[in-house]
Amino acid sequence: MGEVSEKKASGWRSNKWFRAAIPALLLHCSIGTVYCWSIFSQEIADYIGHTKGATEWAFSFAIFFLGMSAAFLGNVVEKDIHKSSLIATICFAGGMAGTGFFIWYGGQNPGSVLALIGIYLCYGLIMGIGLGTGYLSPVKTLMLWFSDRKGLATGLAVAGFGAAKAIASPIMQALLGGLGDGGIYKMFFILAVVYFVMMFVGHLLLKKPEGWHEPAKKEKGQGIMDVLKTRPMVNYIGIWLMFYINITCGLALISQEKMIVKCIGLAGAVGVISTVSAIFNAGGRLGFSAWADKMKDRNTVYKMIFVISIVLTGIVLVTGGIKNGSSNIVLAILVLALIFMVNAGYGGGFSNVPTLLSDHYGMGSISAIHGITLSAWAFAGLTGNQMAAWIVKTFGEEVQIESHGEMITVNPSGYQYVLYATIALYIIALLVSMFMVKPSEAGEAVDVH
Repeated sequence: MGEVSEKKASGWRSNKWFRAAIPALLLHCSIGTVYCWSIFSQEIADYIGHTKGATEWAFSFAIFFLGMSAAFLGNVVEKDIHKSSLIATICFAGGMAGTGFFIWYGGQNPGSVLALIGIYLCYGLIMGIGLGTGYLSPVKTLMLWFSDRKGLATGLAVAGFGAAKAIASPIMQALLGGLGDGGIYKMFFILAVVYFVMMFVGHLLLKKPEGWHEPAKKEKGQGIMDVLKTRPMVNYIGIWLMFYINITCGLALISQEKMIVKCIGLAGAVGVISTVSAIFNAGGRLGFSAWADKMKDRNTVYKMIFVISIVLTGIVLVTGGIKNGSSNIVLAILVLALIFMVNAGYGGGFSNVPTLLSDHYGMGSISAIHGITLSAWAFAGLTGNQMAAWIVKTFGEEVQIESHGEMITVNPSGYQYVLYATIALYIIALLVSMFMVKPSEAGEAVDVH
């Protein structure tokens, strides 16, 4: 009996699902809930006595510090995934608990600047560090365990990040409605405990395969720039630009998604469409990356994403789909197709970047290189939403439409102008992918096993 138990224990300890896939999902399904911000941002603003615009910076800071912490802590992840996953667990759960505390404090002292700064620090900086390290920690481990299907593996984990919003949103809404007065800060305390447990279990399970040997001292001492210079630098710059533009365009459209849906006469279906969008986002992360496993050059996936986005955006622009969709079902369907496919391409861009980088630069320093590349996410987090908001505010004309018996203000022409900006950027991204990023012969990258 003892021998059988020992074999079973040994089996799960060397099982790629227990040691890589499940812990990756536990980590990413927790930190991915950062995208639930829009569900409770207004409640936070009302409770602490500040404007929604003032509190919105907490989310922008979270995405910025996600990218920057990934860039600066990539080497920590490279050296010790257990240390990095523990940092992620403590910072994310601690930041969430701290956010709850400052929301409570703001409720006791309405209009308090200290409460607002505390939320910025906890939700933005501390949780942002947890996001960056938590996002990176399982990626290399997954690619090592699933070396023959790297895209499928990373897509699975990153899909967890994308699907987290769809899973957590109804739970958060139920908590907000069921906890009574002060439900907003109580929700943060409860979720801090839940996500700490999930992430800590993921931290304990996460482990690199026994057969993997870290690079020898000579290669280990190489700086990131030395690794990047093994291929023309214009190649890496191209990958960074593709990633940045894809996120910027995705955020620009996704941030206006709710109002665009109302413009085409589907105000009553906003919640359903948001859920479907989240499913496309998660599906794109898994589908595009798994598909890329069958391609000689993973960059082909990015070309496909950009072409699909350009074609659908062009059709909606030419037909005036956002302005005319409320009176034409075909145009409304085209607008929805654009929203869903941009979500899918947005997600696919995230899941493909680590495997594309590994094909170009090998696995030796992939966590650090991936971390630096995620700085594109940081800057896109500060530019995508703001670009779209500025365009809508500056161009077009506001009109009143009826939604659920209430009159709301929208700017259909303004949303169309957002598409002019995104189609131009998508065209630039396509040209970058064609002329700056050279084909990646997966076998070319120097790898040390």
